[in-house]
Amino acid sequence: MTKNVLIVDDDPEIREIIHIYLRNEGFRVLEAEEGGHAIALLRGEPVDLIILDVMMPGMDGIRACLKIREESKIPIIMLSAKGEEIDKIAGLTTGADDYVTKPFHPLELIARVKAQFRRQMYNDTPQSSNDAVIRIHDLTINKDRHMVTVRGEEIALTPIEFSILELLASHRGHVFSVDKIYQNVWNEEKFLSDNTVMVHIRNIREKIEENSQKPHYIKTVRGIGYKMD
Repeated sequence: MTKNVLIVDDDPEIREIIHIYLRNEGFRVLEAEEGGHAIALLRGEPVDLIILDVMMPGMDGIRACLKIREESKIPIIMLSAKGEEIDKIAGLTTGADDYVTKPFHPLELIARVKAQFRRQMYNDTPQSSNDAVIRIHDLTINKDRHMVTVRGEEIALTPIEFSILELLASHRGHVFSVDKIYQNVWNEEKFLSDNTVMVHIRNIREKIEENSQKPHYIKTVRGIGYKMD
């Protein structure tokens, strides 16, 4: 089945370049020049993935992402010309699944798009496991319902955050490097100079830990990676 990708960027030249590469890969492409237009399109068109620029007139990408996440878990890849850490943190904290810094090579973006669809296909495939519920102290992860509770309170995680937490919790005591987390969750080799995983780990800690500076659940193994005991 053909996948529908929505490009949201105020620069028509960037939209055109991305459009051509996506179309050549067999995707159906929709376009919007700002966040408000994108949200209006989502109400009337089936969309499987969104490529969303951060800096736009009207409704910018951060506000649009927050609005979209109120109603949908559609994979979102953020684009930003700034490339600053604060922009990445803001984008991923609002619920984006991945982040690409401008300027970028179109083939890199296409690879990210394909990785999101592979991850989505894996998550939608029923997993034969007797461990549908994982309990670690006061943390409960229900894999069938994609639900996480901490001390009895339900915690809202993005699909990527849930996948990372589930990976670590399902392999307690095993240390995962950033590369291995990326490969397991995105089903793709990690891109060079990419700290997306670390930002997602930071976001998860902010949501599930009583003190994110002294984490109880997700431990850092210095120089190696992350684990849950």
